[in-house]
Order: sequence, then C-alpha cells, then structure tokens
Amino acid sequence: MERTHGFFAALKHEVARGLSPARARRRPDPADLDAALRFSGGAGGEMLAPLMEGPDPESGDGAGAAAAAGRREGWGRWVRGQLTRAPSSVAAAAAGAGAARNDLRLLLGVMGAPLAPVHVCAAEPLPHLSIKDTPIETSSAQYILQQYLAASGGQKLLSSVRNTYVMGKVRMVATEFENAGRLVKNRNAARCAEPGRFVLWQMAPEMWYIELAVGGSKVHAGCNGKLVWRHTPWLGSHAAKGPVRPLRRALQGLDPLTAASMFASARCIGERKVNGEDCFILKLCTDPETLKARTEGLAEIIRHVMFGYFSQRTGLLVHIEDSHLTRIQSTTGGDAVYWETTINSFIEDYRPVDGIMIAHSGRSAVTLFRFGEVAMSHTKTRMEEAWSIEEVAFNVPGLSMDCFIPPTDIKSGSVCEAVELPHGEKSKFAPPPGHRAKVAALEKADDDNKLAWRATIPEDHN
Repeated sequence: MERTHGFFAALKHEVARGLSPARARRRPDPADLDAALRFSGGAGGEMLAPLMEGPDPESGDGAGAAAAAGRREGWGRWVRGQLTRAPSSVAAAAAGAGAARNDLRLLLGVMGAPLAPVHVCAAEPLPHLSIKDTPIETSSAQYILQQYLAASGGQKLLSSVRNTYVMGKVRMVATEFENAGRLVKNRNAARCAEPGRFVLWQMAPEMWYIELAVGGSKVHAGCNGKLVWRHTPWLGSHAAKGPVRPLRRALQGLDPLTAASMFASARCIGERKVNGEDCFILKLCTDPETLKARTEGLAEIIRHVMFGYFSQRTGLLVHIEDSHLTRIQSTTGGDAVYWETTINSFIEDYRPVDGIMIAHSGRSAVTLFRFGEVAMSHTKTRMEEAWSIEEVAFNVPGLSMDCFIPPTDIKSGSVCEAVELPHGEKSKFAPPPGHRAKVAALEKADDDNKLAWRATIPEDHN
C-alpha cells in the first residue's frame, strides 16, 4: 500500500511541475510501476524529492533550514522572473477576452446605429426640377434624384407607405489596427466576425426604432419625431445631440423616399465606376448650424460630408460614403486630438417588395483615424460589416406612435456622438492591467519569507 502511495505521490509532483496532461492521464505500464516502486526505496525507504523546474539554490551542500530557505528563495525568484517576463496563459486569455469586449463595444458604438448628416422630412416634396437660374450641378442632382425615385417605384407609391418593418442579419468584425510603428491585421476576420440580428420599424413622419443584438450585447435606438435617443449597455439611455435625423441604415436601400430627401440639396460633382458600374456622384455637405448644434463641450464636429453614388444603368443608389471630422480639445491645455470617421457602404441585391425596390444585402467598411497631439502619433482602426435582409413589410396594421415612445430612464441632457470614440488601444498589445499587481503581490509575500500565492487575475470590466 505504501509503495502504491509513493508512486502516485511522484506522479502528482511530476504533473505539478509541468508535464503534459496527456502523459499524466496515460494508464501506468507495469514496467513503469515496477520502476516507480524501486525508485521509492521499498516500503520503509524515503522517496526522493522531484527535481524543481526553477533554478537550483545557491547553497547546494547545505542542510536543514538553510537548504529549505535557499530552495524557497530560488523558487520564488524563478516565479517572479516568469511573471515579469510575460503574462501567464490565463492572464493572456483574460487580456484577449477584454480586447474582444472592447472590440465589440467599438463595433456597436460606431456601426450599430449611426445617424444621417442632416435633418430631412420625407413628407416634403422634392424641389421642382428647373434649369433656369439654377447651377448645372444642382439641376443635374435634381434630375438624378427624379430618376432614382422612378426606378425605386415612383413618387406616388413611395408616398403611400405609412410604416415599414425590416428584419435582417449582420456580421461585424474589427479587421485592422495601425499606429505609427506597426500594422496589425486580423487574419481570421471571417471566422472571428460577430453574428447578430436587427429589427427596424419606421413610421411617417420621421419616427423610427431599431434593435440590434450582436455578440450578447444589444443596442436600441429610436426617434419619436422630436427626440433621437439611444441605449447601450455601457452608457445606458441618452438623447442624441443636435436636430432630429434619420437612421443611416435606412438610407442603405431600405427607404428610397428618405434617401432622395436627404440628397435634395446635394450637388452633382462628377462620375465614377463602383464595382464596374458607371455612377453619378452627389455630394451633400452639412450646414454650419447643424454642425454647431451637434457640438458638445470639448468635442466639436468640424465637418460632415456624404456622397451618394447612383447607377447610370438602373438609377438606383449603389454606394454611400460619408465622413465626419471631430476635434476634441485637451482638458490640460495640450494639443487637440482629431478623429475622422469614414463609412463606406456598398448596397446590393435590389429586389421588388410590393412594387418598391429594396436592397437585400450589402457591406460597410468603417475607418477611424486619430491624429493630432504630437507627430507620428496617429492610429487607424478598420471595421467591417455585412448585412442581409430577411423580411420586409409595408403598412403593417396596428403600428402606432406608442411604439416609438422613448424610454423613461433617458439621462438629462444629451450626449455628443464623440462619446463612442475609443480612448486607447492598450488592451490589444499591452499586458493586462493586473499583471504588474500580481508581480508586486508576490514580491511582498516573498519579502516576509512566506511564498504566498496571492496573485489573482482581476476580471476586466472595461
């Protein structure tokens, strides 16, 4: 019985000092068992201490308390060296989980429910097409929009839509991160993409509500015609700064009348090929009054420009690009930081639904470019989204204004869209926040000649 106990004690020590789990789970061979029993020295013999994986103590020929102290000091010094050199595998996993949560928060914050640049009212008719005393860029844009409405189903049919229901799927992923010294690409973007679903309700005039769930987190946003609000798990419910604006996602081939109203004051600036399709380009610039209304505190919206690409062959909207620049002043009197957010959306797979042409799939690429402060301190983050539409319905019975009432827990005041911009990328490349604390706790315990394993991996709540 004592021989068997000695064998399992040796096996326990071997597993503890880092042998593979497969070797530990292997059924013991009779030859190995005999060798272990001979190693234990018989029933009354003393089993040899297993070799330590750490450094040998300096006093090799000491005995008793001096040898034990040297062994403890050498083992503690080795563990401290391992922790200082690199985080443990568990800490690295915790850091990866924290980075994934930060990526998901950034994805939902920037791509979940962005708004269009300006306020529009789809109930108002488009400007009358005229070439007299009108710049050629403006009259050309009006003509292109008239063709777009005709290709989408016609002004009369589009104006008869009182409400709309859309359900679809999305996949979001962060694909690149770049700073002045390195470029990191997500080589497993297709496998790491976060799947999700969304539901969008719209009701004339200017009311909408969207619910988007991705990766276990959910974003709600809506407008009752007077107030635009949004709810995220990390900010709660808050009102959007500035005038009432439509949801950008609705412009991506889901609401032709609102898209045409959005570009009513745009100018035609030329032509370009998009995915092999010849397109007219319409440019819309946000007016200074709207930019000022969207400014909050230290965050100032400098410009917001949107480009619409309309196919010359079909007349439909096939590509949207918008870019807005935000300047954030330093609270300590330093240089300002600039954030440029660019969203490129490719709109595809148009199909008729009750006579109205609706885009049933598409993809977007978002680039966050941060610069300012000091030279060569820029960062660039790229994210991508692919979406598909599963269900579309118009004039759903029973939908009323009560479905668009804002939540009662909206915080007082409003929040500028710059609040969703990331404040750093430390979680992607730096050791986890608790790494140095673990080393410090171990050093303090070892100073008292008591090797206490008090190092814990804190959960990242960022």
